[in-house]
Amino acid sequence: MENYSIRRVAKFAGQVSLLALTLVAVSSLVAQAPAPAVPDWALPSSPTHVQIPPPADFHRASRNFDTPLGIFDGQSDIGAALVEGSSSYDAATKQYTVRSAGYNIWYQRDEFRFVWKKMSGDVSLAADISFPDAEGYGDRKAVLVIRQDLNDDAKETMIGEHGVGMIHLAWRADRGAQMKDMTYRFGGVLNGVHARRIGIEKQGDTISIFVSLTGEPRHQLGPAVTVHFDGPFYVGIGFCSHQPVTVDAAVFSNVSLENAPGKVH
Repeated sequence: MENYSIRRVAKFAGQVSLLALTLVAVSSLVAQAPAPAVPDWALPSSPTHVQIPPPADFHRASRNFDTPLGIFDGQSDIGAALVEGSSSYDAATKQYTVRSAGYNIWYQRDEFRFVWKKMSGDVSLAADISFPDAEGYGDRKAVLVIRQDLNDDAKETMIGEHGVGMIHLAWRADRGAQMKDMTYRFGGVLNGVHARRIGIEKQGDTISIFVSLTGEPRHQLGPAVTVHFDGPFYVGIGFCSHQPVTVDAAVFSNVSLENAPGKVH
């Protein structure tokens, strides 16, 4: 009986040792995992580097999740940034936090976390925007987006608020086309102004953007553009850190989404 107990103890000790060795080996592999390779074109612009469009045939399939979040139906890592994004919703405060890496939402393809609802017809979408990290990269973008589909090169229109406060209306008129924009540099590093609330409205094929700088009634910013979307399409909120492997975040509060025009409030 005594020998049997000793054998059991020895066997158990051996199993523990094997488990410990396995954990050490796994930890070593994780520690030695190389950082994702970032193509030169995806690096953000700097005094010594200029970001350029991706190669014309470069694509990554988006990662799509049919996971509802608040008023939205699903989520996607558009363009599958090298580091996976995430998003959360606080039902008590009704705030959405969207986290993402991603080289840009620009050129002929995008990389960003997108929280979306599938819709048709006219649309009004608005949100208050804030950046938890006040020292984040200046060209990061919190966006309100209308996209034809979830491919990285989809037709789209958006209003983007940058980390420095700049706002633009941008659009990709057809799948795979280069983005165009109207940029408004009324704030940001010039005088510390960040718009409190932004909105986008689709009425037929007319897309307009709206802004409230300090809480005044929302007003249209600049002229509208004309972009046709076939229904259904995707409408929602998103964020891009503008850095290929660095995750940052934006918070969207008081989000309103209506299946009608003239409801940006």
